[in-house]
Amino acid sequence: MTSFATRPQPNRGPRHSDREPSPRPYQQYVYGYPHKTAYRPLGADRPLLRELWAGEATDALSLYAHIPFCEYRCGFCNLFTRVGAPEELTTRYLDAMARQAEAVRAALGDGPRRFAAAAFGGGTPTFLTAAELERLCDIMETGMGADLRTIPLSVETSPGTATSDRLAVLAARGATRISIGVQSFVDAEARAAVRPQRRAKVETALEAIRAAGIPVLNIDLIYGIDGQTETSWRTSLEAALAWRPEELYLYPLYVRPLTGLGRTGTGSDADWDRQRLRLYAAGRDQLLANGYEQQSMRMFRRLDAPAIGPDDYACQTDGMIGLGCGARSYTSGLHYSFDYAVETREVRGIIDTYTRTTDFTRAAVGRRIDADEARRRHLLQSLLQAQGMDVAAYRDRFGGDPAEHYPAELAEFADRGWLDPNTGPNLLRLTPEGLAWSDAIGPRLFSPAVRAAMAAYEPR
Repeated sequence: MTSFATRPQPNRGPRHSDREPSPRPYQQYVYGYPHKTAYRPLGADRPLLRELWAGEATDALSLYAHIPFCEYRCGFCNLFTRVGAPEELTTRYLDAMARQAEAVRAALGDGPRRFAAAAFGGGTPTFLTAAELERLCDIMETGMGADLRTIPLSVETSPGTATSDRLAVLAARGATRISIGVQSFVDAEARAAVRPQRRAKVETALEAIRAAGIPVLNIDLIYGIDGQTETSWRTSLEAALAWRPEELYLYPLYVRPLTGLGRTGTGSDADWDRQRLRLYAAGRDQLLANGYEQQSMRMFRRLDAPAIGPDDYACQTDGMIGLGCGARSYTSGLHYSFDYAVETREVRGIIDTYTRTTDFTRAAVGRRIDADEARRRHLLQSLLQAQGMDVAAYRDRFGGDPAEHYPAELAEFADRGWLDPNTGPNLLRLTPEGLAWSDAIGPRLFSPAVRAAMAAYEPR
């Protein structure tokens, strides 16, 4: 069978680009599908974890620990996190994680079990003290049975918490990758993004990370900040490249409800879209010219970087076990988590409820995954990678060609020039323009049911 990009197409009339305006290029950052705003409380039908995991493959599990604490909330942040942790809250939170780990491990049963990768995210995991990070690693190892020293372990950090004592703990416990959210090396841009940091502190943190000897350094940068120019964007890129990071993630700025920037009334418009597209292209071209290869719209890896961990840290595979009240877990039939919020009071209430929970044997909030959602998820997370999707592997897994399952979506992508027409029948791959428009392509692959659930969600 031929791929949609190479198959001769019937005359459908004018191309999409001729008969209707282009979609907005920055609609939604698709880091998980279905999106958490499509989750709902499972109510009286809350399934037991041992039933959910019965029959699931456990030979290549992923483990994710969510630490929902930060020094401050950035103006663009809509993650599940709170500022500060008074009255030994971190101790009570880790206590709850230990109880949850015990329940999850029991639910997995006594059969063979292997973890293939682990990650600590947030929030800011290094908000924890060095001693608390030791305990977190103990929970992952003793509580869950993951040997952190033998698998890829990625940890997120921030300029203010990447201290030598914390980094020493992580290096000794097997961390292979540190990802630091810098966003901008220009102090004025950091202030505009409501991120109170100075370049000097960022440089000190990067020096500490390199001194710790952790093999992979990732630096996150953001483009589209108010007042940012192509010149200032190149300043940040050059500052980051000076550290020769093994990876760089370039994120477009989004302004979302209930965030600091969202409350200012700042919003998207066509000029901002064009600016972000220009800055994306400038950043992409600069990294490609400096020895990096593009893995996705956001991720760039240095060509000589060690091959440690997955090609993209999207936490999107089945067999994902999440610990912590902001973590998601994925089985083949259900994605589940705890409640989700952004507003400060709501987040604090959810964290407090989590720390008081004693029974972690059932899933509380989630979304069922049927055959169509599984296909959409596979297509979405594969197509948005620079290497594209193996059509034969898709066909073997789902019993049909993606062009048969999603003809309208793939026809639109081809008509807009987003699909590479020269890949052959067994590869579906985005063009460079298609990669640039990933945040428009991803939402077009959402099912009607997921769209409706997300539209009905009331931000809080």
